[in-house]
Amino acid sequence: MRVATFLACFAGAAVGCLDGRDATIPASATPYWFPQPVDHFGSNNATWQQQYFVNATFYKPGGPIYVHTPGEQSLTTRFVDGTHPTDLAQTTNALVVAIEHRFFGKSNPISDLSGSSLQYLTIENALEDFASFVRSAKSHPSDVFRTAVSKNAKVVFFGGSYSGNVAAWMRAKYPRLIQGAWASSAMLYGRLDYYQFDQSFGQHLQALGCAEKFSQAIEAVDDVLVSGSAADVVALQAKLGVPQLTPQDTAGLLSGLNTLYSMAPVTTAKDFVYDNVCSFFNNSSLAPIDAYARAIKAVIFSDGMTEQSLRQMGDTSYGLDNYAIDQPGRSWYYMGCTWFGNWQTAPPSSSGLSRYRSQLVNLSYFEPNCQRKFGSNVAIPVDVSAYNAKWFNTLRGVSNIYYTSGSLDIWRDATVATSTGNLLPSSPSSPVFTIDGATHSQDLREKQVNELASVTKARTIGDALVVKWIK
Repeated sequence: MRVATFLACFAGAAVGCLDGRDATIPASATPYWFPQPVDHFGSNNATWQQQYFVNATFYKPGGPIYVHTPGEQSLTTRFVDGTHPTDLAQTTNALVVAIEHRFFGKSNPISDLSGSSLQYLTIENALEDFASFVRSAKSHPSDVFRTAVSKNAKVVFFGGSYSGNVAAWMRAKYPRLIQGAWASSAMLYGRLDYYQFDQSFGQHLQALGCAEKFSQAIEAVDDVLVSGSAADVVALQAKLGVPQLTPQDTAGLLSGLNTLYSMAPVTTAKDFVYDNVCSFFNNSSLAPIDAYARAIKAVIFSDGMTEQSLRQMGDTSYGLDNYAIDQPGRSWYYMGCTWFGNWQTAPPSSSGLSRYRSQLVNLSYFEPNCQRKFGSNVAIPVDVSAYNAKWFNTLRGVSNIYYTSGSLDIWRDATVATSTGNLLPSSPSSPVFTIDGATHSQDLREKQVNELASVTKARTIGDALVVKWIK
């Protein structure tokens, strides 16, 4: 499986790509297009076309509308025929619609991803895109859905990861349009240094018995990258099977490879992190650095990565001036630079925490690229306090939002349900539920063979809430 395919399966908005998909759910392959203004709140009222898919297979008169977005991914039909909202649609007579996010995939307000174009990639514009769509769908449903749908249909918004943010914000900002929201692994809380990312990964490694050796391997890597000679660095890169990059870019590449499988769903029969990481470290005959080398090479081989794709993944100078559309990573980077930060860094040495990535992966690895990619108008550092004050606090006291997060989710400490306690109170109208043993957005993925009981419980709770919202 290539890295791009793997990430599309396991990152972002909870697409499922494993065995277990209900073959009776038909693909809904016809793309439709909805006109939107470039800027809902400014002077640029030129229009562009936003892509969406519809699955009306299970809709019956009086049924609800389930809205989904892939968020930071390109839109595919999996979002209307391969996730939990489609399963739920079968028992609630719902129509499912998935809408692509502006500046991702084929939905581009402007035909490039330069800094001047991405100024229109704002939370306000993105939310108003979805609100405008829902308003039009409710007033002219036959035109939007190509099928007769009641103008009084209730609307529930679903989303996992960043699209979970969108779901929660839509309920908060447009409560008359959106009757409820299911926000799975929604990384709603911004942090500048998000070193907790790896601490969650470490908890997963610890549960599988290889955290200490993995951390020792990272220390061995840093002995070379931080203090070794140029020849030592080249020898380490050859040992790990990665291209010759700067020490800091090598550290960044390795940190991405380290956690590649960390968002894959865990079942009672399979854990990708064990198979692809800990299985090497739990081999007592291997030194930590040798186990790490095998794990890194296995990731590279299994995903069919080439030297070019590895350079693209790690080289911070790669593609700085490539403004072509349909680069999800570029649009996502802009959001980190201008919205919420959440740079996945190593913990500060003063913290006493174990490290699962190189100490070279710090703010100096991420932040300079904000201006290198998007121009000097991008402020460094991003003001996460202002972001939280506006966009996290807007969720306080809002009803009819279901927040879920896996206990092994690497994004957990950016969600409402952090490892140290809930950032928002759990209530009957907006419950917060931690899914024991689960990873990223597992509850909104399609059903897995040998599903965890905790995932089934999370879905049962959510399904009951949705039924209540749509009455």
